Amino acid sequence: MRAPLIWEARGCDEARATALAAALRLSPTAARLLTIRGLDDPEAAARFLRPALDHLHDPMRLAGMREAVERLEAAIARQEKIAVHGDYDADGITSTVILRRALEMLGADVIHFIPDRIKDGYGLLPSTLERLHAEGIHVVVSVDCGIRGAEAADRARAIGLDLIITDHHEPDTALPNALAVVNPKRHDCDYPDKNLAGVGVALKLVQALCRRAGKEAWLPAFIKIAAIGTLADVVPLVGENRVIAKVGLDLLSRGPHKVGLRALLDVAGLQGKTIDSYHIGFMVAPRLNAAGRMSTPDIAMRLLLASDEAMAAEARDLAGQLDAENTRRRQEQQEMVARAKKVIESDPAIGAHQVLVVGGDGWHRGVVGIVASKIVDTFYRPAIVLSIEDGIAHGSCRSIPGFSILGALEACAPMLLRFGGHQMAAGLQLEAARIPEFRQAINDYAARSVGPDDLRPRLWLDGPLPFAGITPDVMAELGTLAPFGEANRRPIFQAGPVELVDGPRRLKERHLKMAFRQQGRTFRAIAWNAAEREDALAAARAGVEVAFTLEENEFRGQTTVELRLEDFRAP
Repeated sequence: MRAPLIWEARGCDEARATALAAALRLSPTAARLLTIRGLDDPEAAARFLRPALDHLHDPMRLAGMREAVERLEAAIARQEKIAVHGDYDADGITSTVILRRALEMLGADVIHFIPDRIKDGYGLLPSTLERLHAEGIHVVVSVDCGIRGAEAADRARAIGLDLIITDHHEPDTALPNALAVVNPKRHDCDYPDKNLAGVGVALKLVQALCRRAGKEAWLPAFIKIAAIGTLADVVPLVGENRVIAKVGLDLLSRGPHKVGLRALLDVAGLQGKTIDSYHIGFMVAPRLNAAGRMSTPDIAMRLLLASDEAMAAEARDLAGQLDAENTRRRQEQQEMVARAKKVIESDPAIGAHQVLVVGGDGWHRGVVGIVASKIVDTFYRPAIVLSIEDGIAHGSCRSIPGFSILGALEACAPMLLRFGGHQMAAGLQLEAARIPEFRQAINDYAARSVGPDDLRPRLWLDGPLPFAGITPDVMAELGTLAPFGEANRRPIFQAGPVELVDGPRRLKERHLKMAFRQQGRTFRAIAWNAAEREDALAAARAGVEVAFTLEENEFRGQTTVELRLEDFRAP
């Protein structure tokens, strides 16, 4: 099981933090948090705290954008049929929705295609392009996929189909031979923001099309859908991603919304609420993803494209279907996580490795990615979970900081049928008979690139915050740093010694509730999934050091500040 967390303090230039606090009239706590995040320049910090649409870069700075826009404008003018080819996750679905809707509003004759995870598999395939061409499609635009689709691009060129690839995944050494390739990670692209999600790249194409058509006023409606995909894809929430997420969440909270989006927020219990990154990541995105994981992404597409109020009943039905599929996904996930943990803990040939490669016949392909994430959370090792069907293993990979899972797959490329992704997450296919060979090869690679310290989980602390320093002003400033996520984590503070004055009491047999006091101030706290540490916490009642995040809870019109306990230890 995972070792105890190592507490590490994030470095901070205290002099620069003090200067920033004076320049922007911030509390020392907020200025320190910004400095830790590399935002010690007052202008950069002010832009971070108040992101706006005019902070978005010129989309024409993206390599390939001009060719893509001009070809689509020509297709619209000539009424040539266009197809938007997406992906079956929340990033791909939202990418497809905004590009299809934008093209329709500009007068295009457009359809969409999203592959079925089981029947079609992942990515841009030659057979799909042949099918679309046979249906009279002249132009295909991929979103959130295609950057490694060299074979598909060659086939498109051979049959006279114009292919535009928009993607954000890591490219291969050579780009596909498409009409245009728009990806900020292109080696020859000097676009200033390399971290866009797939929907962010699609949004840049929408932004360019709207600007050239004089329809920039349409952009906010697309931003709020792009925010869902951006937050779902767990990209760094800095630069343009922060603008998309912050502005989009504000728009999602305010409304009004088209009937489909309204039904989705309603089934997630979010209508009328202030929506934050947690709500998207744990309530909205899982429902969208459940469609592609458990049945068909068409359910999510139809829901988000629903705009006519006459479709209200259909939208409620589609949202209900997503909700049911998400429940089924959770059940499947829990069962598979239990099976994977049992194999890892009982079989040294699997569990003793630095990279955990585990799988089985008939494991549901729709949830292997989530299961891989849960395995990483439990064992703090890179994990690859495989679903074996008809002699082929379909796998999803998740990693830990400091270990590029994509680099590891590239080192094992000769034995893989397909692979692609990012440093922290990837997918693959290989022959099932080669799993033992692959497990050995990827662990040989890990042995050369991972040290013992890399496999020791760390809790990164943003500095001390005694209970006396938890003030309304500090809470308000923390709100301006949101939304939190990758590269802008929710701040974790440290306080101690504090006295345990109530509890701990079990909540649903998995969590702990309690209250701590320090220098006359008392705060309630909750520790998620920490029931097994109840005795250790009770034993340290007289004095304990706590690592925590701060949350505001509203109940019956009253707002209170509570601590979410990340860890504790003896002072």
